[in-house]
Amino acid sequence: MGNHTGEFAALATTVLWTLTALSFEQAAKRIGSLAVNILRLGLALVFYCILSLFRNGNFFPDNIDAHGWIWLSVSGIIGFVIGDYCLFSAYAIIGSRIANLLMALAPPLATLFGWLILGEKFSLRGILGMSITLTGIIIVVLRRPGNKFNLHYSGKGLLFGLGAAAGQAIGLVFSKFGMRDADPFTASQIRVIAGTIGFILLFTTLNKWSLLKPAFKRPSTLGFVSAGSFLGPFLGVSFSLMAIKYTTTGIASTIMALVPVLLIPPAIILLKEKVTWREILGSLIAVCGVGMFFI
Repeated sequence: MGNHTGEFAALATTVLWTLTALSFEQAAKRIGSLAVNILRLGLALVFYCILSLFRNGNFFPDNIDAHGWIWLSVSGIIGFVIGDYCLFSAYAIIGSRIANLLMALAPPLATLFGWLILGEKFSLRGILGMSITLTGIIIVVLRRPGNKFNLHYSGKGLLFGLGAAAGQAIGLVFSKFGMRDADPFTASQIRVIAGTIGFILLFTTLNKWSLLKPAFKRPSTLGFVSAGSFLGPFLGVSFSLMAIKYTTTGIASTIMALVPVLLIPPAIILLKEKVTWREILGSLIAVCGVGMFFI
């Protein structure tokens, strides 16, 4: 991978998260997004424990110091619990299109927090690449029926969307701060452990355990959740930590924000959706922006 290990890892993350989104979309239609969230983390934790057993002889990490456990756990709570709860709440209030538009703020926020917390520096080419990529993503997601865009959205929904973007950005920065030289899979397992505990507390507080019953009555639903859990919280999250380990959080999060662009082909082929000139143009611009990271 040469000098672009982090960038290639971020691209791999984007592909994995695209496949994850397709799997979780099918599962969420059957049992709801909140149930999918806790099931995906629980299954991902099982995958991590099995991997850890084969690699280290233990189900849980035993080679991470207190610094790593604390900050990776904080990252897991912020990213998986707070960030994802805000994201799915935004979906319900303002819709996935506008929520994804607000999620495009995650890369610049990650850049800001990476500079403030980690002292990361960026070249002019990197800043230009991020700007071009974000422009393309915004063009893709900023679309409404009839080519009309109404700026009058629920303030609560917009705040949830902003919270989701901030959660993802801060979660990535704290992951890099806590991970240091640790193995990405080991670091990801700690994040998933914290996220799982956080969702257990959330479900208990909100008394939502009954939401899980339909999942165990439909094997196909568990199949979609299992596939999404393996591709996303297990492989995808681990590759995302590999990405921020070898490149800046701003560049990694910008490349990983390409998911709405990569979702266009399967939407056309599998879901028979129509693509607009705006989406094609935005996709081309976003790909050109990512290409600048490899020059």
